[in-house]
Amino acid sequence: MKAFITGGGGFIGSALGYELIRQGFSVTSFSRNDYPYLREKGIDVKKGDISDSDSVLRACEHKDIIFHVAARAGTAGHYRDYYRTNVTGTANIIQACKMNRIKYLIYTSSASVVFNGKNIGGADESLPIPSRPLSYYTATKAIAEQMILQANSPTLSTISLRPHLVYGPGDNHLIPEIISKAANGRLYRIGKCRNLVDVTYIDNAVTAHINAAQAIINNPDATGKAYFITNGEPVLLWDFLDIILQSSGLEPLKKRVPVWTATIISHVAEVFHRIFMNDQETLTPFIVSELTRSHWFDISRARRLLDYEPVISNIEGLKKMKNCFQS
Repeated sequence: MKAFITGGGGFIGSALGYELIRQGFSVTSFSRNDYPYLREKGIDVKKGDISDSDSVLRACEHKDIIFHVAARAGTAGHYRDYYRTNVTGTANIIQACKMNRIKYLIYTSSASVVFNGKNIGGADESLPIPSRPLSYYTATKAIAEQMILQANSPTLSTISLRPHLVYGPGDNHLIPEIISKAANGRLYRIGKCRNLVDVTYIDNAVTAHINAAQAIINNPDATGKAYFITNGEPVLLWDFLDIILQSSGLEPLKKRVPVWTATIISHVAEVFHRIFMNDQETLTPFIVSELTRSHWFDISRARRLLDYEPVISNIEGLKKMKNCFQS
């Protein structure tokens, strides 16, 4: 079977590509940059801009299934930049599927599309997307997810996966950023630090994508739906971060600031960022909310319709991270 992965050079995309190759798929990666290490694994690498419809249309000719993983994440940049990658890029993928008669499309969304700044505890997929998104990233990812689900039809089956806080070896964004901020003394505990959050080990995220591919082909009841994907074991966020930091050789976080202080700083930082519009990630009210609120989810739908079961527990995932830091 011929698989096409947008964002194939990224954290989730590359791990997914390796597993698909291992399972006998023919895999093509589509990204802005060249990735020689993907070729070494037997993946065909194509360069292109996902916001260029012609480039996307040509790149995914003669493919059977598309895994749309590419996205612009973070807090820096203009709304139009997020829209171009996350919304226009998704529209191009959907159009390319229709033009090339590709039957299966799996989208990598985010559990954060439903985050409204309030505590979320054990919510399922009936939780609505907020009418006022808290970030450019979540706003555009939500639009893209709705486009994907609305495109589900007898000729194009679609599924949207919502992994949350994916971590593990190969992560080039989430954990490295936390470690960098802590090492430079720029990471503080905020508030009471008793908020529960879901995390997703990379192997579990990949398993969800593989299972979604099997379900989208064999189980019509699974299509046209979104699915929360996590380890199924909520963690105390700040305790989890301390374990990560200690595994990397750093001390646990000791400095603490009240929520109101962090919130004021984040609003000021966001205003300055929008005025000067540099490319550096900054503290925003959205990030403060994610660091101080609980957000964990019910993965029953994924278990029932995708036959998804996390293969790596939190304990195992943290051990693998420690081994990665020590190697």
